[in-house]
Amino acid sequence: MLTCDHPVPPDRYNDRVEEHLRVTRFYHASQIGVVQCQKALVNALIERWHPDTYTFHLLVGECAVNLEDVALILGLPTDGLPVTGMTMSSFEALEAECLDQFGVAPRKEECRGCCIKLTWLCDLKENFQLTDEISIQRYVKCHVMLLIRTILFGDKFGTGVHYKFLPLLRDFGSIGQYSWGSACLAHLYRALCRASRFNCKKIDSPLTLLLGWAWIRLPYLSPLPRKSRNFPLAKRWHNWERGDRRYRYLTLSHFRKAFDEIQEGQFVWAAYDVDRVDPNIIPAEIYMQSVVWSATVPLVSFECIEWHATDRIRRQFGFVQEVPHQKWNLDKAHGEVLTGPKNLNWTTAPSHSFWVMHWTTNLYVS
Repeated sequence: MLTCDHPVPPDRYNDRVEEHLRVTRFYHASQIGVVQCQKALVNALIERWHPDTYTFHLLVGECAVNLEDVALILGLPTDGLPVTGMTMSSFEALEAECLDQFGVAPRKEECRGCCIKLTWLCDLKENFQLTDEISIQRYVKCHVMLLIRTILFGDKFGTGVHYKFLPLLRDFGSIGQYSWGSACLAHLYRALCRASRFNCKKIDSPLTLLLGWAWIRLPYLSPLPRKSRNFPLAKRWHNWERGDRRYRYLTLSHFRKAFDEIQEGQFVWAAYDVDRVDPNIIPAEIYMQSVVWSATVPLVSFECIEWHATDRIRRQFGFVQEVPHQKWNLDKAHGEVLTGPKNLNWTTAPSHSFWVMHWTTNLYVS
């Protein structure tokens, strides 16, 4: 089985910064806490993933994690500007960005390439005194960077977070204008595509999103939820091991058998209907994003471009499934990685600019 990179989210923030955290639109994601991984279920889902269609293939039909799932499971913004911009490969650029935003920079040994070690960010966050607006904003930016690595974006760098996200935090009031949810989904799709290769040994994606989706859509395969009326919905399974330890030991063969024998009705197509989720627990700001949820669009996160193939999963939005559109060819934009020097503006890069513009010009901006 593939190993699962599923880092523990950061400790709770100081209550004094709650309103600032809400401004960034990371508040809901910060409420989830620890959701333990079920490695066998993750591996069984990977076996059902088809990279050519960006969907899971089950006997009852094609299905996938979509933007609606991201908004409701993680509480992240799915509308807004694409998460993209410059990447710089030098330590000097990283150092300058940190000095500008935090007033202090990590030493080289506190970084790994272009990644800042999480331990440095944690220590920095705890040392802020929260005596003025500047210190509060710096504290919240640290917390957001920790959430980015642990909840939103898994990556091969393990204990660090790529500093490419920091420039998007420069203007504190604009942090919430980005579509962090669609970028998160792009990373999940990329991780699933990579994990489906025969020589892959590890999946490094937002596994809380993948697990939450599986447990909501396939409730007979979920652990016992601990808190059924909380938002975001992933919080239902906060520390689920405490109440359902037997679930941890279910095997890959158990989930394979369940998928092999799945019956019509066991997969929940209308997972967020009022008889399943109390609409009163969903914030109005989340429902306001619904115009983008069923859109067939590219998902953008710097070098990572994936496809939101909602034309193949219409039943998940309450529509009749028709013949899907012809598949878009992402060409060189698909499979791009940040290895080696990558001093590039991905917004205008020849391989990526069309897809960035595709998202933006189709009015998926709040």
